[in-house]
Amino acid sequence: MSKHPRRILFFIIILVLAAVYIDLPKFSWKGINFSHNPKVTNFIKRDLEPKLGLDLAGGVQLTMSADMSGVSAQDRDSALESAKNVIENRVNALGVAEPVIQTAKTGGQYRLIVELAGLKNIDEAVATVKKTAHLEFKTLKKDIPPEATQSADLIPDSYESSGLTGKDLTRAIAQPSTDPSSPGYVVSLQFSSDGAKKLAEITKDNLSKPMAMFLDDLPISWPPPRIQSVISDGNAQITGNFDSNSAKQLAIQLNAGALPIPLKIESQTRVGPTLGLVAVQKSILAAAIGIASVIIFMIAYYRLLGIFAALALLIYTLLVFALFKLIPVTLTLAGIAGFILSIGMAVDANILIFERMKEERRWGKPKLEAFYSGFERAWSSIRDSNVSSLITTAVLFQFGTGSIRGFALTLAIGILVSMFSAVTVTRTLLRLFWARQA
Repeated sequence: MSKHPRRILFFIIILVLAAVYIDLPKFSWKGINFSHNPKVTNFIKRDLEPKLGLDLAGGVQLTMSADMSGVSAQDRDSALESAKNVIENRVNALGVAEPVIQTAKTGGQYRLIVELAGLKNIDEAVATVKKTAHLEFKTLKKDIPPEATQSADLIPDSYESSGLTGKDLTRAIAQPSTDPSSPGYVVSLQFSSDGAKKLAEITKDNLSKPMAMFLDDLPISWPPPRIQSVISDGNAQITGNFDSNSAKQLAIQLNAGALPIPLKIESQTRVGPTLGLVAVQKSILAAAIGIASVIIFMIAYYRLLGIFAALALLIYTLLVFALFKLIPVTLTLAGIAGFILSIGMAVDANILIFERMKEERRWGKPKLEAFYSGFERAWSSIRDSNVSSLITTAVLFQFGTGSIRGFALTLAIGILVSMFSAVTVTRTLLRLFWARQA
């Protein structure tokens, strides 16, 4: 146990003040509007407002099946990942905050689960998401001066369609380079017979010029690679400063436009913002009732000790909500349920400690000795119960989807903070203001 409890108390006060600042919502007072600076630190560049999930902010959840009839069996997992990547790019372009996009494979069925919270134009988003990706290879426009072809400042508008599209590309593969002079990774492209003819003509006419790749009319791998030789066999290779991750990412983007994966909406759930607001209000009320109930019980049963436990619980609540905003955690109804459940679990450790302290006092030990023994002997039970709960949350998060993962995440954060509040906060308060009192 630390020999400097006052230092720990000072540290706790600093944490609480920081948490209070983070937890403050936007408000106006005497004509002055308060909101968090979007750039709080060099690492945190957002306004620290709570991120609400679909069921609280309103929006749409889509379950989409992928038609894999035109894709070979060995390419289907890659095709599904490519489709997910394309949808993420489209959703980001729509300005949707914190979208949730997951892949699911059940037997021979391949699905995408898309949750878009806070949408204003849901119909437009749905139409955008379910489109098949379009990949196109473009070359420089004919009116670009020859001297400009060496410029690194060429913009996407400088390119025009070459006639070579994703339909002509069989597959893209990321693999280690076999050329000793250019180590790292490359992306190998395999074209169909028709694509090979188009590629041979394009590379012949545009030798030493750049060829740009566009997915859904957006450039990828910019600045574009240059054509270094005439390619007549339909097997091309994109070289550059690729590592394993960047090469795989480019291959996924290319495959997204090469593999025909029509998406069909199986189910669509819409949540209006009014319903979401009601859910937020009821969730806040439930959390307040839960905290108040636990505080009343602790004070009624443990008297003075209960007051310290209640103070630690309030500190716990401030810290947990601050972490939710900092990480940030996208709050859903299930996630809030996990947080409310963790409120009750937060006092479990205090109850174990207090009961152990009462036993030590009944055995005739003085208050200070009972305090030390109570914490020491209760620690193993606190540790084991919380570790077993954390294992459960880890399993739920790993194998669950959507709201189940949100529940597991908020519960895990609550458990970790509850161990800090019970063992460190409560111990420090009792040591300074209770154990040494006559």
